[in-house]
Amino acid sequence: MTAGDVAILGAGAWGTALAVHLATRSAARPRVTLWARSGAQAARMRSGRENERYLPGVSLPETLVITDDVALAAQSSVLIAATPAGALAELAQAFSAISPQSPLLWLAKGFVEAPELPAGVGLAHQALAHRWPAPVGVISGPSFAEEVARGLPTALVVAATGAALAREMAALLRGDTLRVYDSADIAGVEVGGAVKNVLAIAAGLSDGLGFGHNARAALITRGLAETARLSAALGGDPRTLMGLAGLGDLVLTCTGDLSRNRRVGLALARGEKLPAILAALGHVAEGVGAARAAMKLAAHHGLDMPITEAVYRVLHDELPVRRAVESLLSREPKSEAR
Repeated sequence: MTAGDVAILGAGAWGTALAVHLATRSAARPRVTLWARSGAQAARMRSGRENERYLPGVSLPETLVITDDVALAAQSSVLIAATPAGALAELAQAFSAISPQSPLLWLAKGFVEAPELPAGVGLAHQALAHRWPAPVGVISGPSFAEEVARGLPTALVVAATGAALAREMAALLRGDTLRVYDSADIAGVEVGGAVKNVLAIAAGLSDGLGFGHNARAALITRGLAETARLSAALGGDPRTLMGLAGLGDLVLTCTGDLSRNRRVGLALARGEKLPAILAALGHVAEGVGAARAAMKLAAHHGLDMPITEAVYRVLHDELPVRRAVESLLSREPKSEAR
């Protein structure tokens, strides 16, 4: 891999923010292409130099190439998918035939449908690595798109199927106010990013009911224990969850007002219905789908994930919010190490 050019595949908030960072960083600035699925959206961004729908108020540098041309984007030496987890497989299929030597990384924090895996769902690298002709990886960590686009201090982690790719991508992304570290634990990084979205919904439910800071801290802490159990079952290193992709992202998403998943929980606690909440959100809340996938994985591996189960039942079984949270608080205590 060379750092000469990068294509960001997906012009949502996070993809646009990362493209702005790469196009404006002061050192070793690569050539950056931002690919939008919609030709109309690409044309609006080219003419107005702004992503009015997903990242309003942030100027797009003149050096940033904006296109809806798959072939043009595929010429880049590294591809970074900035789509929801559910769209990764389709995107990879569209680009794999014309980018045979380009590594593929993704920003998505969720699980993917994978009929070939025992649980029918899994981590993105489990579903995509054997289909993609070059190494693949994930970019994760506590990172609200708006703050990255504004140049506020942020730290990320990169993990990949090849150690060299993780190191090279960390170096490429690192610069100015963005600190980036590499990791050898792609499973742990992906699990941390996926489950924290479910836990953020739980935090929103608790906050929305007025249960206070103590309850939120308990949900975060015990939620991290759930995440560790699933990560271990999928081959992750428990130490990863003490880092940016685990504790760091979990705290941010459970407490930050910019968190979409937390806002879903807050709205549910107000009595709003899930379809209306998601329609008003205007963005994908990965925790909704991740709750269902995590329950499938927990069942397959025989894991106890009570917070995730409670969120799943609120989202998909219409369990009353107050009953769900109170049932968690009334569970029989166990050793904290379990």
